[in-house]
Amino acid sequence: MGLLELCEQVFGTADLYQVLGVRREASEGEVRRGYHKVSLQVHPDRVDEDQKEDATRRFQILGRVYAVLSDKEQRAVYDEQGTVDEESAGLDQDRDWDAYWRLLFKKISLEDIQAFENTYKGSEEELADVKQAYLDFKGDMDQIMESVLCVQYTDEPRIRNIIQQAIDAKEVPSYNAFVKESKQKMNARKRRAQKEAKEAELSRKELGLQEGVNNLKALIQSRQKDRQKEMDNFLAQMEAKYCKPSKGKRTAPKKEKK
Repeated sequence: MGLLELCEQVFGTADLYQVLGVRREASEGEVRRGYHKVSLQVHPDRVDEDQKEDATRRFQILGRVYAVLSDKEQRAVYDEQGTVDEESAGLDQDRDWDAYWRLLFKKISLEDIQAFENTYKGSEEELADVKQAYLDFKGDMDQIMESVLCVQYTDEPRIRNIIQQAIDAKEVPSYNAFVKESKQKMNARKRRAQKEAKEAELSRKELGLQEGVNNLKALIQSRQKDRQKEMDNFLAQMEAKYCKPSKGKRTAPKKEKK
């Protein structure tokens, strides 16, 4: 069975972009992040034993999808003709897709995140990400605040100011969801964020955790499943966007060249 047929059977769509949850116009970085986010959810190491066979199959298919969309020539053929070269070495079903995945996405530490946050906040990259999130979610601040990296509820005035300046400069449209957002919705978002921050701090204190990679992992595992998923997604974004395959010494995450 061909890749497109497998995607239709397993993911309910033969559209490779939909399988990864990205736009057809997605950049290489967006495709990479989409692949990481979706594959992370079905990685065989993250599911129960009785689900491993199905997860492994999905994981392998996702690897083949990414192999097509990450190759400029294969992606161009797929975009133009809607077909894939099943004989391509990159689509070999016997390929070790787990090793391929681990080569692409090394693990990052809490220290990596903190170092990145120090350079990311206030940068041109953050500015571009905020504007894009505003456009993607049509001004919905709930989703904007959840999607932009390294943002806490205390950053909201700064994020709103970035967006308002972009609106005033006519760089982005004026969405009612943003300019007419009610105080009630703003306050509800702030209360949720404050509650989550207190829960995270309480969990850390209960476990006696200090900063560090192992402690970060323990903290994630101590949270409820929905909060754990959010943290996993954050780490997935960080790894997919800023971590590059490396055979040498680990370094702090670097920015993608645009």
